[in-house]
Amino acid sequence: MVSDGNVAPVIIKRKKVVGGGGHHGGAWKVAYADFVTAMMAFFLLMWLLNATTEKQRKGIADYFAPTIAISRVSGGGSGTLGGNSVFSEETLPQNGTGASSKHPTTERQARGDTGAEAGDAGQGKVFEEKVNTIKEALYGRGGESMVLENALKHVVLKSTDEGLVIELFELPESRLFDDGGNPTEVLTVLADALAEAARTVSNPIAIEGHVPTSPIVVRRNVGWDRSVERAQVFRGLLELEGVNGTDIARVTGHADRELADVNPLALRNSRLEVIFLRAQN
Repeated sequence: MVSDGNVAPVIIKRKKVVGGGGHHGGAWKVAYADFVTAMMAFFLLMWLLNATTEKQRKGIADYFAPTIAISRVSGGGSGTLGGNSVFSEETLPQNGTGASSKHPTTERQARGDTGAEAGDAGQGKVFEEKVNTIKEALYGRGGESMVLENALKHVVLKSTDEGLVIELFELPESRLFDDGGNPTEVLTVLADALAEAARTVSNPIAIEGHVPTSPIVVRRNVGWDRSVERAQVFRGLLELEGVNGTDIARVTGHADRELADVNPLALRNSRLEVIFLRAQN
């Protein structure tokens, strides 16, 4: 049987069917994840700026600063033929702020040193040990008598860049000064306890007085005189308890300019601050 040559050939096309059609359009998830990560880092930065002091922020910045000398012009290294640039200002800092165009003359700064010596950390540790000694001397006798136990309710301690601040504040049911400006028994007991704590360290002492705003408007603000007078009274109590007058660095009155409570009339603003300074005599 002869086939007909005019018959068109049969072409069979096979299509591969893929079930489900695959997954498309997922690139936006990667972009969204990057956006969320960036926003989290931003809010973390905002929180750090608000929750840290200037000294702490500088410490964080120094932590992330370059630790290897990098020159914008030539290689690193030091000494003869070490590859340093002849322009100290074109060398990136090694461990901190480095030299600046305003103060380029100091060799130590030109090398990129921060100026923080290795002994600074040791001095901070020594001061923390003294803080613990003061706290132990102040609170270690708390259980000896009920009078001292009640007096310590007026005490708040906080460590600042200036030193250890011991805040003595008044309570509605227990005052530090009577209406005539004379010290009460509570303040006398606190002066005795602080004098004993002062004998355990050699740090100089600063005494600061604070008073609330007067509810009566007067032509002359007597808050300055009252705050200074109270600070002087407490200085006298400390000296009576054996604190050497030369150990007292300053006595200051702040009137109602530095409030502890947002309400300027609040009794909480009536307080004394005894500061064991970090600096030594």
